[in-house]
Amino acid sequence: MIATQHRTIDIDGLTVFYREAGHPEAPTLVLLHGFPTSSRMFRNLIPALADRYHLIAPDHVGFGESSMPSLDEFPYTFDALADVTSKLLEKLKVGSFAMYVHDYGAPIGWRLALAQPGRVTAIITQSGNGYEAGFVEEFWEPIWAYAKNPSPETEPGVRFLVSAEATRWQYLHGVHQPDLVDPDCWAIDQAFLDRPGNDRVQFQLFHDYINNIDGYPALHEYFRRTQVPLLAVWGANDKIFGAPGAPAFKDDLPDAQIHLLNAGHFALESQLDTISSYVRGFLGQVL
Repeated sequence: MIATQHRTIDIDGLTVFYREAGHPEAPTLVLLHGFPTSSRMFRNLIPALADRYHLIAPDHVGFGESSMPSLDEFPYTFDALADVTSKLLEKLKVGSFAMYVHDYGAPIGWRLALAQPGRVTAIITQSGNGYEAGFVEEFWEPIWAYAKNPSPETEPGVRFLVSAEATRWQYLHGVHQPDLVDPDCWAIDQAFLDRPGNDRVQFQLFHDYINNIDGYPALHEYFRRTQVPLLAVWGANDKIFGAPGAPAFKDDLPDAQIHLLNAGHFALESQLDTISSYVRGFLGQVL
């Protein structure tokens, strides 16, 4: 098995942690995690692909082992997170790359693609929405309410989303064999969420998320213009980004490969072998 390196790099005075494996001259796959986790979500996928690909998986600012500056020191918008990711890839001298996006990783990845569309060779999305189809109303209603009116009245809805109960639910809902999911996943994620001040970091990102939808028309035009190869490996039972979010990509990418799996939001925890096989086949075909 090829070893994964655990590294840090300075980006504009911030420490950005990232995992890296594979030969640097192999095709690069950038892995972008979602909420409330970190690059740790890819800990098992990385060695499954590192024999053929060069993998880079950063922790976004405010998550995992990367810096968590205060709201006064960093804006915590998806524009800002994408800017850090872009500078990371520049420092690592990454040219063209494929990307694997999950949850928050999707709007970050979409910004990278729109800024330099010629660099992105392929996209894999695991519950990474690019369309309004797929937003599960029950989960998103408190986020939209807070985004439109941050106040003491709307804060309880988003505060629940950073609780231990909610983090555990993210990992276990929709999973056909819950005993496949390592409880360290939600325990470690919660430890990072419970850092003093991190709740405000997450609230700010909840507040900003609604702006991602404004970028969808440009994203869809990018899809239509480039016909970038896309693979969706999606938990059919996901109650955050529901199953309709996966086939929606075919609206603009008719050749997109869509696979709905018997899994929830964190499908890699219970469907690793299936997903890694789909990814290897897809990248082997399109790269």
